[in-house]
Amino acid sequence: MSEHTEFIIGSDVACSDGVCGDLRRVVIDPVARAITHLVVEPRHRRDSGHLVPIDLVASAATEIQLRCTKSEFDALEAAEETQFMPRDSGGLGYEQQHVYTLPYYGLGVRGIGLNKVDTRGTFDPHAVTYDHVPVGEVEVRRGDHVDAADGAIGRVQGLVIDPSNHHVTHILLDDGHLWGEKRIAIPINAVTRVGEIIRLDLTKDEVRDLPPVEVDHAE
Repeated sequence: MSEHTEFIIGSDVACSDGVCGDLRRVVIDPVARAITHLVVEPRHRRDSGHLVPIDLVASAATEIQLRCTKSEFDALEAAEETQFMPRDSGGLGYEQQHVYTLPYYGLGVRGIGLNKVDTRGTFDPHAVTYDHVPVGEVEVRRGDHVDAADGAIGRVQGLVIDPSNHHVTHILLDDGHLWGEKRIAIPINAVTRVGEIIRLDLTKDEVRDLPPVEVDHAE
């Protein structure tokens, strides 16, 4: 890898024996400002991603290349968890964007010797799927909002890291930011908060005047 390596969320990810999926989000340590995991989702199994430790990343030139086989990838820790709970169990404390309720199809209980379905007392659960994130770490997704000190400026496209220590060096804005075709890379030391909204201590004008950053590849 070169001085900086770019992770565009949505990029292809390949194991040593073939493509294994797409980069869906990244997990970072908000104190160290370092990437700890990639969340890679197989294309044929949506919402069944795996947490890929950053140490398994071999390169990120034209695609993200991992130091593992597809079978080893499949054995990695799951990035989502599903639990079945009563419908009156509440929100469980998870953020709205991390929780997905699957459709429920009631199952009737047919009484012995009866020709009708008795739904009284039917177990009425719902499935809740939430992102599995290591304790103390946070996720960054493509499309997360980025706010300057004086208002919104765009959404996240990806991250730039220093491959020697996996520290995040810049946040990349998507192509729909305020300055059109100009590629914007925001230094991590200008970020005051990482979460659902990434907040900066720069104004919109200061972001506009940021210098370009050289990375391994650009899309």
